[in-house]
Amino acid sequence: MAKVELKQPIVQEIAANVDGAQSVVVVDYRGLTVAEDTQLRKELREAGITYKVYKNTLMKRAFEGTDFAALDPVLEGPSAIAISKDDATAPARILAKFAKTADRLEIKAGVVEGGFYDAKGMQAISAVPSRDELLGKLPGSLQSPIANFARVINQIAEAGGSAAGAGAVEETESNLANASEA
Repeated sequence: MAKVELKQPIVQEIAANVDGAQSVVVVDYRGLTVAEDTQLRKELREAGITYKVYKNTLMKRAFEGTDFAALDPVLEGPSAIAISKDDATAPARILAKFAKTADRLEIKAGVVEGGFYDAKGMQAISAVPSRDELLGKLPGSLQSPIANFARVINQIAEAGGSAAGAGAVEETESNLANASEA
């Protein structure tokens, strides 16, 4: 059997793993202890992220014709890839957090939602909260202006139509302007 025939299933496996991926992050795992590597794999697996070590040449072949081909220049030396199909920022977040305690882990680069990011860019991506966290904050962000508006309307209603009401309306307009600036 020729070498190419042996490598083709691996290239197909890589291509299948990155097909439809939100992000792919390349790391240099050199120097990690077995315990650190096991812990990292566990954290990534629990977050639904595929983490694999492949030969660079096979990854380059699998990435041909995709957004992930932008990673070719960083595929030098020992490389592993973290692939997420659900949460685009999860691999960067987990890897960056893990790298704080395991300083041998180095994020080389990544492709997130079609865009290439170098190591510094991936650090910035790692600071972005997950989609679930952002959705959790959304109701509070929406509720605050609505609550301010309700208070203003209530002040107008309490003031009635008297001369004091005219002052309340001016104060209310001022409050609305201040609330929209906040």
